[in-house]
Amino acid sequence: MLTDPPPSTPSPRLARTSLRLAALLLVLVATSGCGESATLSVRQGSGPSPQLPPPVDTLFPTVHIAPARGWPAGAMPTPAAGLAVNAFATGLAHPRWLYVLPDGDVLVAETDAPPKPEDGKGIRGWVMRLLMKRAGSGQPSPNRIVLLRDGDGDGVAETRSVLLQGLHSPFGMALVGQRLYIADTDAVVSVPYRDGDTTISATPATLAPLPAGPINHHWTKSLVASADGRFLYAGIGSNSNVGDNGLAAEAGRAAIYQIDVASGHAREFATGLRNPVGMDFQPDSGALWVVVNERDALGSDLVPDYMTAVHDGGFYGWPWSYYGQHIDVRPQPRRPDLVARALVPDYALGPHTASLGLVFYDGVLLPAPYRHGAFVGQHGSWNRRPRSGYKVIFVPFTQGRPSGPAQDVLTGFLDAGGHALGRPVGLAVARDGALLVADDVGGRVWRVTPAATSIQEK
Repeated sequence: MLTDPPPSTPSPRLARTSLRLAALLLVLVATSGCGESATLSVRQGSGPSPQLPPPVDTLFPTVHIAPARGWPAGAMPTPAAGLAVNAFATGLAHPRWLYVLPDGDVLVAETDAPPKPEDGKGIRGWVMRLLMKRAGSGQPSPNRIVLLRDGDGDGVAETRSVLLQGLHSPFGMALVGQRLYIADTDAVVSVPYRDGDTTISATPATLAPLPAGPINHHWTKSLVASADGRFLYAGIGSNSNVGDNGLAAEAGRAAIYQIDVASGHAREFATGLRNPVGMDFQPDSGALWVVVNERDALGSDLVPDYMTAVHDGGFYGWPWSYYGQHIDVRPQPRRPDLVARALVPDYALGPHTASLGLVFYDGVLLPAPYRHGAFVGQHGSWNRRPRSGYKVIFVPFTQGRPSGPAQDVLTGFLDAGGHALGRPVGLAVARDGALLVADDVGGRVWRVTPAATSIQEK
């Protein structure tokens, strides 16, 4: 009696190949020209009262990355009228964050994501690694702080040294007294520092642990010190888009911590902030402000990134709602009690602009309209068609509050073909009043000053 042969079982290698081909197809579909697109402009999704259309439900999330290319020889970003730009330093290894020391030396965190074994498993992890590489990230982290010195004052750093190495995906930095504090991905650590130091050999001492772990989805930890030096504030991003890894994985995350410098005691100062990154104190009001990356996969028009004054004990909605009480149905179980107390952010920065850097201008070198307003570094979108961000903007402030529409300050980070020549991240004000911009894809720090012909009011 003849029988049909038993069905063959694919080999493990063939199964893995099939899965990877399926994932690659997903990447190609998601990054192609098809799919949903924005119906509003970035400006319509910006300001104190942004337009918030209904969410878009799509088969695949919008993915529209600008492939990283780097700057051609002699090329640089385009400054706004009345401003000029030059390269303060080049040839850096993924410079993400900046800090200016009292003596004028500039610290640069050369850093990238740490190993995240539970965030990189399976098809999703493989796809994410492809996308990170396409966007100019995902390489082994340099794990060091580099010191740049412009000794002759010509606007270009002629001295470069590794101040501190062997760190763990360092990001935020703050000097309090004679100790330099660094926010590694898993802890705030400190080392002794004296004016003029160009290298530090001391082993970093841990002040306070920070949430990290094997997922560590938003790995950057920003840091700022209070004016009196009593407290540090650390920004801790979420472990997912909207609780995708389970709400237990979000314990202690999506928050700003206040850390007592004397004791290392940390508490949650504000919560419900999906990915709080750049922080600074507004010069007129003294209030702490933060730039926040909002959630994805609701369409190209949602949700705007934002900056807001941070209220002690404030809850800002994530993951159950956005922009106040706009409910996101994806996180379960629902929390109407938390949605009811969610604060509305102060100022939207446009959907998917990936706004990261924030610094209030307290110098006198730039023209008077910039004083006490906010510069914001927009790293650039992954999840919007057409692309948004990829520039540095300025938001004017009057009496401690935003007082007008955002203005472009530094553009030209995308070429005509949609490639990223650079991506602006951290910002700082140099001792002479110039604006410094870290460009991780370009491997540079840009310096923005008045144009030679501009009229300044000093």
